[in-house]
Amino acid sequence: MIEVQTRQRKVRFDLALFRQRAGLVSRFTNVDDKEVACTLVSDPAIHELNRDYRGKDKPTDVLSFAQNEGEFADLNPDVLGDVIISVETAERQREERTLLDEVTHLLIHGVLHLQGYDHEKDDEAEEMEAEERRVWAAVHSTETGG
Repeated sequence: MIEVQTRQRKVRFDLALFRQRAGLVSRFTNVDDKEVACTLVSDPAIHELNRDYRGKDKPTDVLSFAQNEGEFADLNPDVLGDVIISVETAERQREERTLLDEVTHLLIHGVLHLQGYDHEKDDEAEEMEAEERRVWAAVHSTETGG
């Protein structure tokens, strides 16, 4: 299950509809039996996390922190991890998408990272992008009754 909380107030956003979509993302990424925390933040908050944990001194759109890796990975196998999304960055980069669609895409991307998907190599990127498209299509189809 994906639990959504917001720590930003700058960008207006349909949080109730996003929570519904998070439920669909949970279902279509098969994490219903896991715990995922999604926190919506501002650029300064994600900038700090990106600097402290990735060594990149700038805001980013999404960060994932897996709890099922490392020394204490087996402590609670039901906790998959955290997805942190900057709504401000999502608003700036969304292009033709609505803000809701952009943030949903970032959630999908973050959850897939928690599941071990990556995009460092071309073949990994292709696999991850295909899975992102599959999940997005399932979410969209469910919403439109298709």
